[in-house]
Amino acid sequence: MLGAMTSSTSAPDPAPSAPRDEAAKPARRRAPAGAAVLREDVTEAIRAAVFAELAAVGYGRMSIEGVARRAGVGKTAVYRRWRSKLHLVLDLVSAVAVQGLPAPDTGTLEGDLRLLYEVTSRALRHPVAGQIIPDLQAEAARNPEIREALEKALREGQHSVASGIVQAAVSRGELDAGVDEELALDLISGPLYWRSVVTRAPLPKGYLDQLTAAAAAGLRAIQGPGVMRGPGPGA
Repeated sequence: MLGAMTSSTSAPDPAPSAPRDEAAKPARRRAPAGAAVLREDVTEAIRAAVFAELAAVGYGRMSIEGVARRAGVGKTAVYRRWRSKLHLVLDLVSAVAVQGLPAPDTGTLEGDLRLLYEVTSRALRHPVAGQIIPDLQAEAARNPEIREALEKALREGQHSVASGIVQAAVSRGELDAGVDEELALDLISGPLYWRSVVTRAPLPKGYLDQLTAAAAAGLRAIQGPGVMRGPGPGA
């Protein structure tokens, strides 16, 4: 879609007094009104400015004016794309959920977990992510729309990856077919997120290796929804 908008903007804008010339271009006529002027480079500059502004001042103090100034565009360029700062932030947060993380495919459960933790920890260590996520979490307590979008971004983005890791391990015979995927998601994603985002504690040397071994052991202990496999008589 963005590529289509880019190609639409590559040609000069028609003069307002030449509607017949414009009508002769069916590709441009099919585009929604105003779509031809939504340049992709401007849209991307605004998105980058939003992340930078959120990291610098937080959602509460963020303004369309500040975003436009940081992006080097006018306020109208922002309002053409999003009607308010809430919709702007919701759109960006929701896009994170759609993009998600790359699914590891190393051939083993431990290898997939280790690669996922490496990629995730690197992303969470980024100063922008470290500032934006806690701020949006605080805002989510007051704004149900932000809470819903944030939960979708944080949970669904990781859920598809975690589900892929579990299903691949099941197909290789490393995990039981009845593994509880919701519990698996908590086991896979919870500890690293807690340490990196909630407590914001540094990761000691060897932590990701230890976390990988512990998560793999926990996943293998899951027999089914809410049922743990173990040596005791109550297992």
